[in-house]
Amino acid sequence: MTNLIVEIDSDIMIVKLNRPEVYNALNLELVSDLSMIFNTILNEDNIKAVILTGIGNKAFCAGGDLNMVIDMTPIQAEKYAYQVHNLLNTIENFEKPVIAAINGYALGGGCQLALACDLRIASSNAKIGQPEVTIGIPPGWGGTQRLARIIGISKAKELIFTGKIISAEEAKKINLLNTVIYLDNNKQIQNAEINKSENSEDYDLLRLKLIKESLKIAKTITINDAFAIKIIKSLINKSRDINIDSGLTLEKFGNLLCLTSNDKHKIRNLFAQ
Repeated sequence: MTNLIVEIDSDIMIVKLNRPEVYNALNLELVSDLSMIFNTILNEDNIKAVILTGIGNKAFCAGGDLNMVIDMTPIQAEKYAYQVHNLLNTIENFEKPVIAAINGYALGGGCQLALACDLRIASSNAKIGQPEVTIGIPPGWGGTQRLARIIGISKAKELIFTGKIISAEEAKKINLLNTVIYLDNNKQIQNAEINKSENSEDYDLLRLKLIKESLKIAKTITINDAFAIKIIKSLINKSRDINIDSGLTLEKFGNLLCLTSNDKHKIRNLFAQ
């Protein structure tokens, strides 16, 4: 799969979108490859978390591949959207945690790809937004739904109505990002410098630090019980769609399921400390 580069670090898989010449835009082949990867990981017990990122220093993902979309018939466009929605639903409901490591642009469909992930970590040069309205269309891959649920309806409307692209710092302030990674305290790569050479040493170092910090965060998750993480993710996702009484009932049964599945000695030792 030339469109993807896959690396393993202990029990974490790093999946890199590999189309830097088009800012890692999603074409049908890349969507298919990503779907195949996630379906494969699901059955690999040795993999407990996934980090999704882009190759190069300029883009996580710039969204749909416009060179392909522009010539599509309505039927082809519907099929394309259907496949992307299936992929993003798979990521959102994936049994294992998925972290988006955003290195540069995450625009349109790229932002929507990141929204489907559980956590979003970005380098300080990242730029994020839903600019679809500027060409006369709404977000088509879940942006009107997931963005509002993450940052609130009013702020989501502001970003989607205006189509503005925001910095990593602003995205962190509105809870669109969990963490922003800087090169160091005295030498931050500024957003205005996004168009500098992709080969700049600073960008290379920042991208490496982004992956290193994403791995560190992932490992604080994977040291915990994988089955409990699976149940917790499902419970939190379901909380958006059901009333609190139903959610609390599901939580109770999820808790009991984990208690009966886990090592009783391990639990007793925890409470004995």
